[in-house]
Amino acid sequence: MARPKRIVRKVGTPSVKMALKGEFKGDEQQLSAKEQHEMFSKADENEPFTEEQLIEKWKEFLPRLDDRPSLKATLGTFPKLEEDFSLTLEIDSRIQDELLANIKPELVSWLRKELRNSNINLKTVVTDVVHEKVAYSDIERYTEMANKNPNLALLKRTLNLDF
Repeated sequence: MARPKRIVRKVGTPSVKMALKGEFKGDEQQLSAKEQHEMFSKADENEPFTEEQLIEKWKEFLPRLDDRPSLKATLGTFPKLEEDFSLTLEIDSRIQDELLANIKPELVSWLRKELRNSNINLKTVVTDVVHEKVAYSDIERYTEMANKNPNLALLKRTLNLDF
């Protein structure tokens, strides 16, 4: 059985020993950093994809985060797909943004590879969630209920109640 041939490409990184000795092989073709990046990242792929395909791939990525439930919950919401293939993910807090920053490069590169589009970028937007003030004391509860139903204030005056 014949063994498959292995393709060897010279990437153009000199050894440290050779660099310290001043020995460089100038006759070999060396690739620039940009050329190396394009060769290994397939930077020329620009296949269009739909939001349904994005959501499907997004769901496929989530099981990788089973050991990090808070990050998995953060990524439980799906991003919005913009016209230039950038993704906008709305999150609730800066803490989620910091958690997401650790996984973002892996997630983006995985999406780029799976969806075959190197233009994918992920932006996070921290949305301000307005929380209602919770009434704890009797006066606060009465004031809140009286605002909802003005007849309660009339009842309090009629019965001469104190709070």
